[in-house]
Amino acid sequence: MKVYSKSFRIVSLGCAKNSVDSESMAQLLSSSGYRRVDQPGQAEVIVVNTCGFIGPAREESLRALSELAARKRKGQFLIAAGCLTQRYGAEVLHKVPGIDGLLGTRRWMDILEVVRRLRQGQPPKPLYHLPEAPTVGQDAPGVMRVAVQGASAYLKIADGCRRPCAFCAIPLIKGTAVSRPLEAILQEARALQEKGVREIILIAQDTTDYGHDLGMKDGLARLLEKLVASAPAIDWIRILYAYPGYVTDRLIDVMAAHPQVLPYLDMPLQHAHPAALRRMRRPANIDWVYRTVERMRLALPGLVLRTTFIVGYPGETEQEFQALLDFVQEMRFDRVGAFLFSFEPGTPSETLGDPIPAQVKQERFERLMALQQSISLEKNQALIGQTLEVLIEGHGVVESQSQALPGEVISIGRSYRDAPEIDGLVFVEGRQPPGQFLPVRISGAMHYDLTGNCGASWTAIGLPNVLTFHHGE
Repeated sequence: MKVYSKSFRIVSLGCAKNSVDSESMAQLLSSSGYRRVDQPGQAEVIVVNTCGFIGPAREESLRALSELAARKRKGQFLIAAGCLTQRYGAEVLHKVPGIDGLLGTRRWMDILEVVRRLRQGQPPKPLYHLPEAPTVGQDAPGVMRVAVQGASAYLKIADGCRRPCAFCAIPLIKGTAVSRPLEAILQEARALQEKGVREIILIAQDTTDYGHDLGMKDGLARLLEKLVASAPAIDWIRILYAYPGYVTDRLIDVMAAHPQVLPYLDMPLQHAHPAALRRMRRPANIDWVYRTVERMRLALPGLVLRTTFIVGYPGETEQEFQALLDFVQEMRFDRVGAFLFSFEPGTPSETLGDPIPAQVKQERFERLMALQQSISLEKNQALIGQTLEVLIEGHGVVESQSQALPGEVISIGRSYRDAPEIDGLVFVEGRQPPGQFLPVRISGAMHYDLTGNCGASWTAIGLPNVLTFHHGE
């Protein structure tokens, strides 16, 4: 396989926030004459934008780096970027010989300088570029802080975090919260609108903290009001990563007043027992959660609530875990993600250790997800017979044990109830146009996904026979 001069390939791991940083680096490289290629083996410059949030993510990043380092050929440069290198740079170099450069998450905008120096052979290898100051880098001129995926786009409104969560390494990696200028965000939203993007997903470590460092009160609500006016052709605006206690009445009112802003909120709660939350250094006022969710559900018909919980946090008793199960049963969230506690050296929770056995964590995780699966299935079944607007994202081929429809082509999309990558899908009969919204009558329900049609009844594909889908154009 030929290595092309002035070519690059970026491998992006982790969350959507990482995807935005990867795309921003790609914009800088492309604007300087570098060509993006599909295969790492063809690229002169290979960048792995790593994730270092929890143990499994670190292991995935190290595996990816090791595999690429082992296959690296003469004339190729391997750069490790992102969260893992920002926090564990020396360890990464020790575990993965063959890395040519390190680029921290706070200085993604310096990718061109790192590549230039590597190509000119100026520095000793590997090249370090990890500023010590715990601050988030500012925007690079002319670079949009977005990651476009089909008809949807993630738009980063801030970076870093000032919250005191005991289990979280993000402040160590990213530094404190830095909000992006309001006009820069609006300008990017208008540019996305001109490109035909149909959905904008607002992301930050904490979207509800937007504007605090700029002296704004209710900054997210103010941003949303400006956003719907600046980009009226954007059909959906979705909010991820809201912090408990900062979903204000004004934010709820703004969401209710503007149909563009979806009645969907991702608000990680992490636990439901006050004692566990206090050990986590998280908001422990569960009464606030009940009151706020009730207000939101009254103000926003069809509201979809997503949350996440940590299972097996140090000191979690069976009584505390049962309180979490009871809370989930009562609140009936639409979407729940769960994580086993991951011990993170250097965080405030380090002194607590990791005393809960792995098998206990796993057993609790399975009980929680079994409960949520039953809730999710019941909610999905209640949608059968209703018509939902679905954004078509691509096509798939059904591989079925049944001989009725071998190789049947279906379309794959999402309703407003589903954020990309983390929620469910809607499988629609036939080949429908990608990037378009279609009214879909829901005809079937699974634990997380739905099936439906745009006209004639769809009964031939039995749900148990759907095995895999090959996503395509």
